[in-house]
Amino acid sequence: MTRDIESDLHEYVETRYVHLRRTAFLLCGEWHRAEDLVQTALAKVVTAARRGRVEHLDAYARQVLLRVYLDDNQRGSRRRERTWADPAGAAEPPAATGDRATALTVLAALRALPARQRATVVLRYWEDRSVEDTAAVLGVSEGTVKSQSAKALATLRQLLAGSVGELMFSDGGMV
Repeated sequence: MTRDIESDLHEYVETRYVHLRRTAFLLCGEWHRAEDLVQTALAKVVTAARRGRVEHLDAYARQVLLRVYLDDNQRGSRRRERTWADPAGAAEPPAATGDRATALTVLAALRALPARQRATVVLRYWEDRSVEDTAAVLGVSEGTVKSQSAKALATLRQLLAGSVGELMFSDGGMV
């Protein structure tokens, strides 16, 4: 364990924590659960990095976060408790620009998607990953990513029809 790796890990957590938390929030729809997912993922990332198993810290962290989310979702081990308020500093949804009501409507629609479709949408459109990258992270074929994206966007269009007038879909993506 070298001082260099420790300082790199500390710097990474300091600079990327908020982005990872927002990504986790888009995946799960709850700030407290997003915090838990990020902390679990970062613990795994730090352990692997200290053992020298990580070449690209950011890519590895995002992949671990996604795996933690999917594993947690698959096990059904989510806590059923609900909180009344968001944690301090987390009151704004990830879509901080634009109309708050629109952002909340889109987030509610996103939560209605099945876990794999939600993960596909978050990776493709929030993290702006290619079909190939998304397939590699999810461990599925490119065709599966395309079909999951299409199904998810169709569901979102249906859920948002009439609710959000200014939200437009074009070429299979959200604008």
